[in-house]
Amino acid sequence: MYIYGRNVIKEIISVRYSVKQVYVSNSKNTDKELASIVQKAKSNGYSVSYVSDDNLKNLVNYDKHQGVVIDIGKDYEYYDTDYLEKKKENAFIVMLDQIQDPQNFGAIIRSAVACGADAIVIPKDNSCEVTAAVIKVSAGQIFKIPIIRVVNLSRTVEYLKEKNYWIFAADMNGKNYYDNDFKGNICLILGNEGSGIREKLREKADFIVSIPMYNSVESLNVSVSAGIIMFEAAKQRHGI
Repeated sequence: MYIYGRNVIKEIISVRYSVKQVYVSNSKNTDKELASIVQKAKSNGYSVSYVSDDNLKNLVNYDKHQGVVIDIGKDYEYYDTDYLEKKKENAFIVMLDQIQDPQNFGAIIRSAVACGADAIVIPKDNSCEVTAAVIKVSAGQIFKIPIIRVVNLSRTVEYLKEKNYWIFAADMNGKNYYDNDFKGNICLILGNEGSGIREKLREKADFIVSIPMYNSVESLNVSVSAGIIMFEAAKQRHGI
């Protein structure tokens, strides 16, 4: 998989994520920031090649690559539910029920990392996968959080309940999000951009949480809603 962007390569370097090759623009117009990134990449043992801007564009089929493309040598490697065993206390899991838009997925990943979430769970079917666009929108933060892909979200919720997690589902008809207790082991479910959380999955939640709306606004974009609720959880969990 070819991915791109300066923030992405910065995060790759910071977590020492294994890559096959780093391609950098050989244009004379490159700036000091890119030169600094290249130096850090080389000092961390990454192989760097200089190519034309046209070659960079061809690698990712996108011309706003910011002068750097990274070949991670494979598709993104998802985690499985075994990872959830590693976090036994005060865990914060975010579950996405059929999120379709790469922009939303990437934005949610970025917010999840910022608020201290431990993992994101997505279904194998009818869901946006991790793509170069998702990684770019996440500003490379995806390399700091496990993305767990499962066959059945409902069974995963049942598994989490057995592990003493409280399950929260974001929906328009629930208790105001700031009146909920988000401490301890929790899983926050966020639904599809158009249809929300599927009914059978929502029924498994212990609590339904909502964001109060004013001025006749019916709903918010799912990534915006996710950020609002997740940061309330972070506020409670970290005593901010």
